[in-house]
Amino acid sequence: MGPVATLSGQDEKPAAQEDTPVPVEVEETPSTDEVEIQSAKAQAPKRFKVIFELSTGEVEIEVARKLAPLGVDQFYQAVNDGFYDECRFFRVVKGFVVQFGINGDPQIQKSWKDQPIKDDPVLFSNLKGTICFATSGPDTRTTQMFINLSDNSRLNKLGFAAFGRVNKGMKHIEAITDEYGEQPQQDRIQAEGNAYLKESFPKMDYIQRAYVVGRDAKAK
Repeated sequence: MGPVATLSGQDEKPAAQEDTPVPVEVEETPSTDEVEIQSAKAQAPKRFKVIFELSTGEVEIEVARKLAPLGVDQFYQAVNDGFYDECRFFRVVKGFVVQFGINGDPQIQKSWKDQPIKDDPVLFSNLKGTICFATSGPDTRTTQMFINLSDNSRLNKLGFAAFGRVNKGMKHIEAITDEYGEQPQQDRIQAEGNAYLKESFPKMDYIQRAYVVGRDAKAK
């Protein structure tokens, strides 16, 4: 987030020197689906791995719940629900971050976006290859997240709690196209889904499938 977090339906484009990953929030009344998702949320295991099958190649992310328990539980639930399947990398800032986490189906996106979770304390630095939730202010994490393309330790003081790191396949993250930069409009992605992105940004890379693996992949 920048010094001022905008909560309108417009894309957030902070100045380059203050460029931080931020989602667009649209206020709506939580639906029945949102209540069901919240009540069904399981506690994540202490450690697990997630495979991202990308359009650029396979990536393995190692996650430790102790680094950000609330965020990890949210990520674990979303991955197991298939939320990140077909999600596009709609914001790519060279040398900074790749950002994703708006579902391609507006109805699915709607069922998640109005149930933010509280912040976790920052226990792990935003080093190259770490994964972290994007925010638009305190206690606003939902499903959008980013992977650091370089060491971005300045994000620590802004409250971005990294909870995992790319263990294998960082070259595939770095290969994600930055052709479109920050052109995609987040409010349109939320309203129109992947149809908008496929038509307007046909070369955009994406997560084909995301799933949990590892011997401790089941919640205890």
